[in-house]
This record gives sequence, structure tokens and C-alpha cells, in this order.
Amino acid sequence: MRGNAMAKIAFLGLGVMGYPMAGHLATAGHKITVYNRTLSKAKKWNSEFKGSIAETPYKAVKDVDFVMSCVGNDNDLLDITIGEHGAFPNMKKGALFIDHTTVSAQVTEKLYKKSQELGIRFIDAPISGGQAGAENGVLSIMCGGDEGDYKLAEPILEIYSKICRRIGDTGAGQKTKMCNQIAIAGLVQGLSEALHFAEKSGLDGNAVIEVISQGAAGSWQMSNRYETMLKNEFEHGFAVDWMRKDLKICLDAGDSNGASLPVTSLVDQFYKDIQKMGGGRWDTSSLFKRLRAIDGLN
Repeated sequence: MRGNAMAKIAFLGLGVMGYPMAGHLATAGHKITVYNRTLSKAKKWNSEFKGSIAETPYKAVKDVDFVMSCVGNDNDLLDITIGEHGAFPNMKKGALFIDHTTVSAQVTEKLYKKSQELGIRFIDAPISGGQAGAENGVLSIMCGGDEGDYKLAEPILEIYSKICRRIGDTGAGQKTKMCNQIAIAGLVQGLSEALHFAEKSGLDGNAVIEVISQGAAGSWQMSNRYETMLKNEFEHGFAVDWMRKDLKICLDAGDSNGASLPVTSLVDQFYKDIQKMGGGRWDTSSLFKRLRAIDGLN
């Protein structure tokens, strides 16, 4: 079953991901209260979906069964949970906080410990699939936390996911998301170099991808990004600014656990170059634009 029993849910954060995710929960029949730092965004959501608006995270979570968060970074998450108007102190005993934000494992562990002190539940559940995945309800969700808490969350998470798995204890979801971002960084750079090489060789990039995508080189990035890359369009996915935030988390974790991440470190510097080009809001496939810029092609 996919979350058939109606629940009272608070959704904190209505960005490009959270907005449609909260919408899926409302469409499924759950009673939704939303909070967003920019009130106009919450009002817009409430004009499209059935639900209510709260002025603060604290007010949003009163008497709810589940609290979902999808905000920007470590500080944003700390603010909406244990900040001045944070959610944690007003959550009822036994309620479950599900965090979809990509943050450091240290912040996740801190919030898990705090939740235990307060008698509430907490799982880290970062997501992958981009805005399209959120809008179509086909996200990949990687979770960390107590097994019983995950089982409680699973029927709700299934509403907007194509796959949802508990990987391990608290922090395992965030660490899995780090693996995801590490893999994407290398894949997008490889695809960019392949297209750049094809261009320098006088080959038809579309024809090249049509052939090699059917073999061992094929990937989601290749299938879904090559056309816009060749058109020099880079407004179709996860922004460079956010990717650098995530890669910093990965690199810091690698320093902590001893993992060697030379390619990730290099690609992070390439994204830094893109930010200097004014492309912080371009999507991550703009690594190709960086290569073309080196040749003065842009």
C-alpha cells in the first residue's frame, strides 16, 4: 500500500523539490500543513493544493504525525528544527521527523540525539532524481535511522518515490547521498569530455551519443542531459551552487573517514571555475560549457 491511511503531516520547505513533494502528499489525501521561509511560496502552494499554512516551523508541527523537511543546508535545517521557532520542541511524543535535506552526517547525528532526548523520532532521508523526479513522484530515497522508525515512514515516502530503502543507522542515508553525488560528479565530467572530444574531432555529437549510449558508456546523465548540453542550455537541473555545497560535504567526510576522492576534488574545482564564469545557477551539466569556454566557444 502507498500511504493509504490519512495522516497529519507538516512539510517544511517548499523549494523546487519540496513544493511538488508536499503536493503529492496532499493529493494522496493526507492533511498537510506547510511552512516556507518565503510566505508567498506557501500561499501559492495552498492555491494549488488542499492544506493549511503555518507562520513558523514551531506552529506547523503541532499535533502532527509526521514532519517532512526539505531545505537548503546544515544551518537551514538546524534553524527549522532547534532554532528560535524550530519544530522539535512542539512535536508530540512519538511523532516522526523525516529530513530530505542533503546535509552533513554530523548534523544528522546531532538532530537524532536531540530527538531522542525529546521523545520524538528522526530519520535522514535525502533524495535523488531532481525536480522532474519530485514532480513525477519517482524520487530515489536513501534512509538512515532506526528500523522501526523507517517502517513507520515507508508508506508515506512511497507516495513520491520509485525506490525507497533503509541503508543503515542514523547518517547512513546522508552518506549514501554522498556516494550519489560523488558518482554524478565523475559521470558528468566524463560525458562533458566525451562531447568535447567529439566536437573537436568534427563528429556529430547526437550521432555519437545515439550509438555509445546503447553500450557500456550509457548512463542517466547521458540519456537525459546530452541534448541540452549540445544546445548550450544549462537550466534543466540541479544548480552548480548546490552541487558545490554537496561536494564539500563529500570531501569533508572523505577527509574524516580516509576515503580518497581525487576525481571528486578535481571536479569540485571545475565547478568553482563555472561559478567564476557567473554560472552558479546553471545546472551541473555546465561542465561541458566550461570546456567549450576554454576554447573560446562558449
